[in-house]
Amino acid sequence: MVNFARIDRRDLPKLLKDIELYRGNQLTRLALKLMVLTFLRTNEMLKAEWNEFDFENARWDVPKERMKMKKPHIVPLAMQTLEILDLLRSLSGDSKWVFPGMGPKNTTMSNGTILMALKRMGYKGEMTGHGFRGVASTILHEGSYLDVHIDVQLSHLKKNKVSGAYDYAEYLEPRTKMMQGWADYLEETLRSGKVFLPHP
Repeated sequence: MVNFARIDRRDLPKLLKDIELYRGNQLTRLALKLMVLTFLRTNEMLKAEWNEFDFENARWDVPKERMKMKKPHIVPLAMQTLEILDLLRSLSGDSKWVFPGMGPKNTTMSNGTILMALKRMGYKGEMTGHGFRGVASTILHEGSYLDVHIDVQLSHLKKNKVSGAYDYAEYLEPRTKMMQGWADYLEETLRSGKVFLPHP
């Protein structure tokens, strides 16, 4: 499906560089960077409010009302992610939204903005906002991180409802290490331009 289109792992260095050099709206560029780092679903991320963030404990508590699975979700914040959020705060001003919209009809940035930015960078039909989740999942699985840690961070519920009924704070410590490892991996991939796999 086009909605789930995503690049291959070998193309990640180029995509990260293209995002870094994106000449469009700065808020949009930072949204793309945050999407890569957190691999939330597009609407889950773009409708974020500043009161969801606990900067002292470096975590983002996404309310269940906004999650596809209707369960609250914790995103551990890597150092690189915190730096992006600092920049975003300077851009969003006194808005309660992390990604305030550009007009009265749009309270927050839309998924269309993300798709248009990717199109402008030459990724039409090759990459979507949702695609960042697939890229992260594939690379983390291939990099030998535990399936259960990846699945919980992706907020995936198992087909078996019993195994899917995990506590939203489950595996928080290893997930925190994984998210920092992912951020470090992205930083090194951008710096080196090389294709490799992360390891726990």
